Amino acid sequence: MRFAFSTLGVPGMPLPDVLRLANDAGYQGVELRAHPEEPVHPLLGMRERAAVREQFADAGVQVLALAGYEQVAAAAQGEADEEKLANELTELVLLAADLGAPFVRVFPGAGDRPAAEAEADAARRLGAVAPLAADRGVRVLLETHDSHRTGADAARILGPVGHGSIGALWDVLHSWLGGEDPVDTHAALAPHLGYIQVKDVASADDTTPLPLGAGRLPLESVLATLGEGPAGADGQETGSWLCWEYEKRWYPEAQDLAPLLAPGRAHLQRLLDARPVS
Repeated sequence: MRFAFSTLGVPGMPLPDVLRLANDAGYQGVELRAHPEEPVHPLLGMRERAAVREQFADAGVQVLALAGYEQVAAAAQGEADEEKLANELTELVLLAADLGAPFVRVFPGAGDRPAAEAEADAARRLGAVAPLAADRGVRVLLETHDSHRTGADAARILGPVGHGSIGALWDVLHSWLGGEDPVDTHAALAPHLGYIQVKDVASADDTTPLPLGAGRLPLESVLATLGEGPAGADGQETGSWLCWEYEKRWYPEAQDLAPLLAPGRAHLQRLLDARPVS
């Protein structure tokens, strides 16, 4: 199992400092928040993209994913909206390919739309970008989030897509908030799983990020679902990453992430080592 952290925990930090943190704390990858507030976003030119890729290669750190904000189940107000979303998905995939990132993250974002209508739109949109993603060696992952918090929710979209370049990102906070047992989440997402976002919080009412192991999220149960090896085919890319998404960007009062990284990685490793042997 390999470990990554999200730049959501170190908002606006220059990439050299991010890479230094990763190496110092023993993380093999970084999930980059793909937003204009951050150093990496879809408006980067080719020269800048090449420079980012070179920085990561020189540091020996993987760009695990680009965390985008596209909402594939959202309502569209006509063809212009549809075209805008399609273009954003395309640009996110192309940026990931240019940086050597195997994954991009998108949200459901259905809001209060009728579920069947929203899910059909999401499956259609994901299916449309799948050939490009496959051609560029990228998987587009739908995060368990907002309108589709649970594995069962996400699977209703991913099942109809039926394409290997479209998968799932398991955010353990949202499946927990959705009341789904980790065993059931894993069962629903296993055919689609790209990687897992871990985190910890005090309660459903207080989601301020905490150090891993200091809150209520059932991380031990989540990791126990992975058995002796990574989810999916043993040793393959699918399911072989744990990414700590520490949402400092949204909770400025939270502790700084940097001193928590090494203890957090050690906590995850202890939980992995304690998994039952089948």
